[in-house]
Amino acid sequence: MPSYSVTVATGSQWFAGTDDYVYLSLVGSGGTSERHLLDKPFYDDFERGAIDTYDVTVTEDLGEIQLIKIEKRKYWFPDDWYLKYVTVKTPMGDYLEFPCYRWITDDKEVVLRDGRAKLSADDKTQVLKHHRRKELEDRQKMYRWAEWHPGFPLNIDAKSHKELPRNIQFDSEKGVDFVLNYTKAMENLYVNRFMHMFQSSWSDFADFEKIFVRISNTISEYVMQHWQEDFMFGYQFLNGCNPVLIQKCTELPKKFPVTTEMVECSLERNLTLEEEIKQGNIFIVDYELLDGVEGNKTDPCTVQYLSAPVCLLYKNLEKKIVPIAIQIKQAPEPGNPIFLPSDAKYDWLLAKIWVRSSDFHIHQTVTHLLRTHLISEVFGVAMFRQLPSVHPLFKLLVSHVRFTIAINTKAREQLICEYGLFDKANATGGGGLAQILQRAMKHLTYSSLCFPEEIKARGMESTEEIPYYFYRDDGLKVWEAIKSFVTDVVDLYYDSEEMVSEDVELQGFVKDVYVYGLRGTKASGFPKTIKTRQKLSEYLTVVIFTASAQHAAVNFGQYDWCSWIPNAPPTMRRPPPTEKGSVTIEYIVESLPDRGRSCWHLGAVWALSQFQENEVFLGMYPDEHFIEKPVKEAMRKFRKNLDEITSCIAERNRNKKLPYYYLSPDQIPNSVAV
Repeated sequence: MPSYSVTVATGSQWFAGTDDYVYLSLVGSGGTSERHLLDKPFYDDFERGAIDTYDVTVTEDLGEIQLIKIEKRKYWFPDDWYLKYVTVKTPMGDYLEFPCYRWITDDKEVVLRDGRAKLSADDKTQVLKHHRRKELEDRQKMYRWAEWHPGFPLNIDAKSHKELPRNIQFDSEKGVDFVLNYTKAMENLYVNRFMHMFQSSWSDFADFEKIFVRISNTISEYVMQHWQEDFMFGYQFLNGCNPVLIQKCTELPKKFPVTTEMVECSLERNLTLEEEIKQGNIFIVDYELLDGVEGNKTDPCTVQYLSAPVCLLYKNLEKKIVPIAIQIKQAPEPGNPIFLPSDAKYDWLLAKIWVRSSDFHIHQTVTHLLRTHLISEVFGVAMFRQLPSVHPLFKLLVSHVRFTIAINTKAREQLICEYGLFDKANATGGGGLAQILQRAMKHLTYSSLCFPEEIKARGMESTEEIPYYFYRDDGLKVWEAIKSFVTDVVDLYYDSEEMVSEDVELQGFVKDVYVYGLRGTKASGFPKTIKTRQKLSEYLTVVIFTASAQHAAVNFGQYDWCSWIPNAPPTMRRPPPTEKGSVTIEYIVESLPDRGRSCWHLGAVWALSQFQENEVFLGMYPDEHFIEKPVKEAMRKFRKNLDEITSCIAERNRNKKLPYYYLSPDQIPNSVAV
């Protein structure tokens, strides 16, 4: 009688093993085997991290093995089991690999196909076609779209982390409990004694050092020492944690009537302001999205303020970017002066603080939340709904949505919900976040997620004109590395443009993103269909780059740049000045966050800047969904390219007081998971 050798690998996560009854059936072109009992209680098989091998004897020739069925039956209490993969050695000596990499829960049967990636057109037998169709039908019942807030991209239909499908939950919910993590962060930073001191102002700037953790030779310490300098202010628009707003100014907006006379002491080339603009030396940052948004009113004891500044910047003879004019509100009118470096010290400093605070709000709500977290969740939900496990694009993308839906669900549950942690310390809490995000949705375009196009759209592409824009330089290298890898994979599975346009599952994925994620907005420029390999490669690059590199660039620098509170105030407690010459150090300190809000802010930026336990970085694919050698070769080439970029960045950063490492591939997690 034919005998098969079956190897079963259990995950190494905590509680990955099982003591339940486990059965295996083999499905071949010539028939299906009877159920074989592989494990039963107290056999000590399928323990955490174990690899167990069994001989399975069948009574008849099964032909070519097409599927295997794994069935788990409860022994005593619910005992989830994480199955990595199964390999089968046939009587002819052939090895078949069946990737799983998911939890098997309750009394369920899981049906696995062998690991070779297949498009739907490749499936010729009814057994395989049915399996493919059934998997998507089941997934679409589990992964449903829902609207958390009007005007937002749609998200998964789950009110809490516990309601999510088991396979996309965190291994341990405790590890991503925001309340627990923020409180723990405040304890680790020794600031918990201040965390309840709302309404209690600091005495002066030096007083903020009571909650500042000094770590020698770090960016955060350098920020603390130099935050008042114009150079440091300008540098952050290029390489801080929100390096996506600055753009070349081609014409001054009428609402911002800066004249040559106002700024001539800042201009170094003996040119008028108009001439400097023509030569490409003037840049602008406009926080118009914040205009008219009401400050947080959840605490009746503290009035909180928002404003919408416009900031003009200048490239000096050293090619450094420095501020030369700030208007704190949008409308040019009496009571809204244009502040200048030549003004009194504290007038100019407070104007810059208002810009830094506004930058913090746009960073958190738009750059970080909307343009990495929420859009990556859209890609993730659409992928699970429309691409079966055997599809090459599922295998390509699944590592890049790892824990994304879970972290966002947890955020909706604890962080950005009504009266959540976000409301505690941020002026955009209590409804402001939703207003800003709804407005920002109008600017969420496909081209703005294509990194090279986004850089060009802001006029920031020239390395000669703007030499110190490391976010741009490193981002372009990582984008090209990802695109090269994705193109290699696409070319392996799509021989022609027709194969792309006729792939109904791919088209379903793209349509889901457009209809539900972008709410069917034509102006978004997101494709409804994809018809060429080149466009498909670009689209997949957007998905992977957004989830990995873009999120890393705007997330992991938060403690570096925002831990010194005056450099990134999460709220302002006094209105903007309406005239020059009235600002004092006391007024600035009273404007800045109180002790309690400062501590909650510090706990937040610390917790958000930490990598996940067992983080998986770009280019690493420990879950082997792909089994084909050509794809594994493409992965090796990808890792080699990334290693070269890492070395290049390390060399550039050597001996720099302000190293830029957020886009170093060894610092880029595969997915949005924090």
